[in-house]
Amino acid sequence: MLDLLARINDAVNSFVWTKTGVWMLIITGILMTILTKGFQFTHIGHWWKKTIGSMLNKNVIGHTEDKATISQFQALCTALAATVGVGNIAGVSAAIITGGPGAVFWMWFAAIFGMMTNYSENILGIYFRRKNHADEWSGGAMYYLQDGLGSYPHMKKVGRVLAIIFAICATLASFGIGNMGQVNKIVLNFTSSFDIKALSSRVLYTSNETDITLYMLIVGIVLMVLVGVVVIGGLQRIANVAEKIVPVMVLIFLCGSITIILVNFDQIGPAFAAIFSGAFNAPAVWGGATGIAFKTIITQGCKRGVFSNEAGLGSSVMVHSNSNVKEPVKQGLWGIFEVFADTIIVCTMTALVVLTSGVINLTTGDIETESDALLVADAFNSVFKFGDVNLGRMFVALAILVFAFTTVLGWSQYGSKAVEYLAGKHAPIATKIYRIFFVLLVLSGALMTSSIAWDISDTFNGMMMIPNLIGVLAMSPLVKKITDNYIARRIKGDKSVEPVLSYDPKINAENAKALAEDPNLD
Repeated sequence: MLDLLARINDAVNSFVWTKTGVWMLIITGILMTILTKGFQFTHIGHWWKKTIGSMLNKNVIGHTEDKATISQFQALCTALAATVGVGNIAGVSAAIITGGPGAVFWMWFAAIFGMMTNYSENILGIYFRRKNHADEWSGGAMYYLQDGLGSYPHMKKVGRVLAIIFAICATLASFGIGNMGQVNKIVLNFTSSFDIKALSSRVLYTSNETDITLYMLIVGIVLMVLVGVVVIGGLQRIANVAEKIVPVMVLIFLCGSITIILVNFDQIGPAFAAIFSGAFNAPAVWGGATGIAFKTIITQGCKRGVFSNEAGLGSSVMVHSNSNVKEPVKQGLWGIFEVFADTIIVCTMTALVVLTSGVINLTTGDIETESDALLVADAFNSVFKFGDVNLGRMFVALAILVFAFTTVLGWSQYGSKAVEYLAGKHAPIATKIYRIFFVLLVLSGALMTSSIAWDISDTFNGMMMIPNLIGVLAMSPLVKKITDNYIARRIKGDKSVEPVLSYDPKINAENAKALAEDPNLD
């Protein structure tokens, strides 16, 4: 039964990701770049200034008095909590193992255009959001499919059906990739890197030739309690934790990565040469070693890039929509920065660590280990190993723990918003039940021995993408209209232009009034 399920899932996964999704992502990113006249390039100074350059602005980082919203910085950190995860470590090395160094180039390619996909999602999320039963903002692909695509002639039912499909897939994906898969990575890496013989030698049971130990059970229980304390507290608590953990974890990982790269300074040039040459003309050794082709290099790079930054999935917009921002484009700018930080910075650091450390021979194609996570661990160990103390492996295990833990927190909010949409008037009780079930599944992830749950949730993750991209493509003229309106008012300073801020005339008027009263308010 499991074999049949695995074969069906593999067929669907291949169609969703390789044959459809990746190409839809690239097309959407390129189209949005063209429609906005290359906004991520032509206005790079503006979006940089309005994001990381505005970190001293109290409107950006200050906690709002409105308990139903979060600050723009908290929205970014909560979104990054879900996106900066295992994909930044294991995902990058997996792309290199499967597609060679050239896959990194296509990861960059997907990110550069993915910036505008994420930008567009955030704009639509803010534009079509509305208040829920708790007076919190609710936004996401569900709403711009229902009220955006659904507003077109004869498309009301289509928009509603696609919205429901997206919400169902988001809920199911939150249990797998957003929960059990992440926890499983934490437990396996942590218990192997910080082995306690008294606990790891106590085998509780064996499944699929894998021993489930007392150590794994204890770590799983601790994780379940920690996740429960945060998740049950709702968005405000998740955002408060995320804004404290995410910046620190990214900085520490970058510092460790930069140290490895500097120690192997003479290999930086060959690493970049391998990336660029492998992107278009994979050396015969890589083709022979892994059986890759040009198409595989592209799809692996693009797919792993999306795994990492989630641009096009429609997931992070569900958190960005809770921001206290008035301007849809302002949250779109944070979407650009989110992809930039996740892929162009963090993933690039991981790739350079792997390619400069010697764990992969760039000439012969020999790889020390076929395990994605262990490849990065061995790269860190090449510098941070002292005698029998594998500090490099310990560092990566802790990085995976923190990265994956914050991913679980972020995805709990995504799933909660999807359930809220599906439950309608029963949302208050439904979201509480969802959060309790989500927390309980953490322990299941800790003791999981089969990869089928991960594989199926990967498919649901991809199935979120297709209706979301249909919505973004359908709403692309609106994204262009909102962008042009913003450029005219906020960049060119044309005060005669009326703001386009919300699909709801009442919300649009309220936000326009607030912006008129405070020119510095975004």
